[in-house]
Parts: sequence; C-alpha cells; structure tokens
Amino acid sequence: MNLHVMIAEDEIMAQKELIYLLQRESDITLCPSAQTGEQLTTLYEEHEPDVIFLDVEMPGMSGVTAANKITALSEGDLPLFIFTTAYEEYALEAFDINAVDYLLKPYDESRFQTSLARVRKKFHQMEEQWSKKATPSKNKTDKLLVEDGERMVVLDPDTILYAVPYNRMLEIHTIGNEVVTSRLSLQELEEKLGGQLFFRTHRSYLVNLNYVKEITPWFNGTSNVTLNDDIQTTIPVSRAARKMLLKHFNW
Repeated sequence: MNLHVMIAEDEIMAQKELIYLLQRESDITLCPSAQTGEQLTTLYEEHEPDVIFLDVEMPGMSGVTAANKITALSEGDLPLFIFTTAYEEYALEAFDINAVDYLLKPYDESRFQTSLARVRKKFHQMEEQWSKKATPSKNKTDKLLVEDGERMVVLDPDTILYAVPYNRMLEIHTIGNEVVTSRLSLQELEEKLGGQLFFRTHRSYLVNLNYVKEITPWFNGTSNVTLNDDIQTTIPVSRAARKMLLKHFNW
C-alpha cells in the first residue's frame, strides 16, 4: 500500500530536499506541501496524508501545535509524524505527541532511510490491527442505552445507520431519519457496539455495514459508501479504511 506523505516546512531548500528524497521511493505518493502550521491543518483536512514530515519551528502556529491539533481532529492512529529540526533539543517535544521519529537538518540520507523504515514498520503493524477490526464479531447486543440530553434513549443497534461527531456532541442517525444526540465519543460508541457489524470508515464516521448499498471511488485513493436508506446517505471512506472495508466484503 502506498503511503501518502505531506511535508510542512517553511524553508524552501529544506522542503525541496525532502521532496527529492521522497520522490525516489516507489511506495510514496506526495501530497501538496505546507509552509505554515495553519496551512498544514487545512491541507490535512483535504488530503488526509498517512505521514507528515513536520518542521518543529514554523511561522505562526508551531509544528508541535499543529501536530496536536491534527491529532485531536484525527481521532485515530494516523497520521504518523516525523519531526524535522535544526536543533536536536527541539526533537524532545516530538515524542510528547508520539512521533515516529525526528530528522536533523541538513538531512543525512542514511538517517532518512532509517526514519522511513520506522514509518513502514509502524504502518504495517497498524494494517494488521485494522485487519482484525475489519472482521466484526456477530455476537449481538439487543439494546443500547444512550444518554440524549436529560433523557436516556433505548436504541436497537440494528436501527442505527451511522454516527458522526457534530458540535462537540455525537449524532447517532437511525432509520426513519431520526437523530439521537449523545455526549458519547465516537470511540465509546464503537466500543459499546463491538459485537455488531459496525465499521469506522473514516476518523469521523461509524457505519452499520448492513446498510451499505454501494462503494464508489472518490479522489486521492479515498471512496464513498452510499447507504440503503430513504435519502441515500453518502459517507466518506479514508484510504486506510478502504482496503479493510473491501476485505470485509470479500473483495
């Protein structure tokens, strides 16, 4: 599986050097580069890279701040971060947010290859974990109790179409176009539904696979699923999830 990589670097020569090194790798697809932390968060939302080479010190929002913001947005294992810096002491901050590695400028090609090896190993481990999650247990939970404001709502998991975070709450969409709003996180709901045929198609969507009508390609290796409900709801599927989703349907 190709790794989609984004560079966030305000020094043009350092950016060009990383582009040159990455273009030589057969399993790397380069996304557009960012020159500020603010630009990075915008491009991340659009392209959803698997790996980000991120300069620690950039104008405005620092690389560490941008990484923390992206980590909060992603609600998942990706993206993987490799921090870049001219000062080794700054690299210590990288490991506070679980970066895979850091690179010192100017880049040493051997050290660069070591970083890529660590990323590939980490990504392979994550693929194995996703593969296990892609085969949901068919043990059924008959009813699910969900807090909706001041009331407690009893839901039949079979009636849930999908769930998505919205305005710091979780919207649980059910058949009949009904929406239950909960303070649960998407992760917490996923754990409660662990025995059902639910799948995280995207960092922000949990979908009932029994309602998937079709899967269509989108862009940058992503896809959409269309649900078999009254309004033919369309849900995004990330690159990482697409492979596991197709595997579930024995493709």
